[in-house]
Amino acid sequence: MIRKFPALFAALILAGCTTSMASSGSGGAPQPLKRIDAARFYSGTWLEVARRPMLITNGCVAGTTSYGGAKGTSVAVKDACRDGNPGGREKSITGDGTIIDMKTNAKLRVRYNAFATREYWIIDRAADYSWFIEASPDFRDLYIFTRKVPSKRLLDKLVARAAALGYDTSKLEFPEQPPR
Repeated sequence: MIRKFPALFAALILAGCTTSMASSGSGGAPQPLKRIDAARFYSGTWLEVARRPMLITNGCVAGTTSYGGAKGTSVAVKDACRDGNPGGREKSITGDGTIIDMKTNAKLRVRYNAFATREYWIIDRAADYSWFIEASPDFRDLYIFTRKVPSKRLLDKLVARAAALGYDTSKLEFPEQPPR
């Protein structure tokens, strides 16, 4: 069966490694700081430059999240990475996102398949939309994204910002990125 349906098998593996999260406004997580222009933010590709380790990201480098553009509260999402090095084979999963906080547009629930739903909060972003810090409301997941490969100085600033927001940044990993 694995040979006949490799995509289905991979999706089931990813679903088993991804936990379902209920919508939450509690748990002490910081609320998003800035309103997001959904059309501007939820379009194009963002580079994942820092993340907390997860089983599904082992061996993944040059991670990206691509948004297909917001239509009302709906957003198409594709998370991808390269296996082993920035030129490696792409691994990806797609999902249907729903903006769940219309006041800020900064809370997104993504349904990847029948078994995996995740909630992401954009807890801070640059005024020019060049970077953002994303986290789960339970403090478990933390990601830093940029539009292009950041300098060491900028990356250090963003890690310090995430720490100032109350997140443990000591476990962050910084996957290899494509050359600038």
